[in-house]
Amino acid sequence: MRWVEHDPMEILASVRLCIAKAFDKAIADGFNVDSGLKAIGLTNQRETTVLWSKSTGCPLHNAIVWMDARTSSVCSFLSIARFCSSLVAVLLWKLEKELPGGKTHFVETCGLPISNYFSAVKLLWLMENNDDVKAAIKKGDALFGTIDTWLIWNLTGGINGGLHVTDISNASRTMLMNLKTLDWDKTTLETLGIPAGILPKIISNSEVIGKIGKGWPIPGVPIAGCLGDQHAALVGQACRKGEAKSTYGTGAFILLNTGNELVKSNHGLLSTLSFKLGPTAPTNYALEGSIAIAGAAVQWLRDSLGIISSASEIETLALQVDSTGGVYFVPAFNGLFAPWWRDDARGVCIGITRFTSRYHIARAVLESMCFQVKDVLDSMHKDAGETGKVKNEKGEFLLRVDGGATVNNLLMQIQADLLGSLVVRPADIETTALGAAFAAGLAVGVWKEDEVFASGQRIKTSTIFRPTLSEEQRKKKVNSWCKAVERTFDLADLSI
Repeated sequence: MRWVEHDPMEILASVRLCIAKAFDKAIADGFNVDSGLKAIGLTNQRETTVLWSKSTGCPLHNAIVWMDARTSSVCSFLSIARFCSSLVAVLLWKLEKELPGGKTHFVETCGLPISNYFSAVKLLWLMENNDDVKAAIKKGDALFGTIDTWLIWNLTGGINGGLHVTDISNASRTMLMNLKTLDWDKTTLETLGIPAGILPKIISNSEVIGKIGKGWPIPGVPIAGCLGDQHAALVGQACRKGEAKSTYGTGAFILLNTGNELVKSNHGLLSTLSFKLGPTAPTNYALEGSIAIAGAAVQWLRDSLGIISSASEIETLALQVDSTGGVYFVPAFNGLFAPWWRDDARGVCIGITRFTSRYHIARAVLESMCFQVKDVLDSMHKDAGETGKVKNEKGEFLLRVDGGATVNNLLMQIQADLLGSLVVRPADIETTALGAAFAAGLAVGVWKEDEVFASGQRIKTSTIFRPTLSEEQRKKKVNSWCKAVERTFDLADLSI
């Protein structure tokens, strides 16, 4: 079982340092911070869960990160006898046994299946297993939030009047927000036994939230934009209705903007929010496919196997061969997310022969990211039809991409080959930060929405990868990949 935590105080320290260094650089480049800085936007890693004391400002426990798997037993709905010591396991077992839908019981309201991915089960785990959390909730001294909430509360004053808020994109990833009302779902809270008093107020993605308080490098500057990282990238990529993007980082996340329509998935995707760019602005919804392990598999090659000494080496290594030699690697290190949603899956590497080398394995790791993205996009197209297949002016299908891993040209070419579509990489791949800046600028009138979504010029400066693989080759590889994925099922050893 994998536990992944962050120190919330270390996160605050890193944000303080980041702000200071960013403005040092801006000043060095000739930017007048005093007159030119209108507002800041914030974007964050979603689902990561923090509880803290509102009287002291101290965390009650380390932040539980989105990829943390300590709640796997809670979400697996296995024998109640095995987990009878956990109140949460009893509760979720009852959901499986007594409520319609079982694992999908809350999908109708929040769009999400019960999974260790989302914040609610992390919160439940803390409520059951941490005495400090129990005591603080009983005294009315506990506050819950994802990383955006923790940062905004501290940036706007902390124990001296800090604002306890979250935006709709982060709230939509907790499993507790109603996608239609854009508020906490009372029935869900009652069912799970979560007190509403610990939850933050939900706001839009683009509005003046509050001002940065004393003790920070830029006191008095408005915070005017807040989005979860993948939603920020959607804005940064200027994705209108019917347009999709894929972000490649530790995981990979594909979002398709479905406009004002809340599309229900029948193929393993999540119904979620795209963005709401103002308190009175229309709500844009999305279909999302979340992949747990993408760039993290490269880190595994580096840190656990020692095959590479830095992440950037994988491209050079993989280019030493022109194929994987029949090797398929499925990084189900702690289960598979979309479109499979198999907590019982574990990683496999198959097709190995006497002649398999580290070059083949490196290439198979890159291919694994692209196969997973294709799985999600195929499901997305089934749910959204032609709406999910974005075309350029020549009628060619395309996928917009961003994130740190997209600097790898081989990865992007493999993606184009496996999709049989164009892959469009913008000149600036850090579109998550760009989206947060756009949201903040919209709120304070720096630009208008039409200017933000005028993406034509940005497409012209992008790098475009075109498929070179034949349809026959593509189908053969995809069929082998699907067989490899099936081999991962039911391999979890829950005694570990």
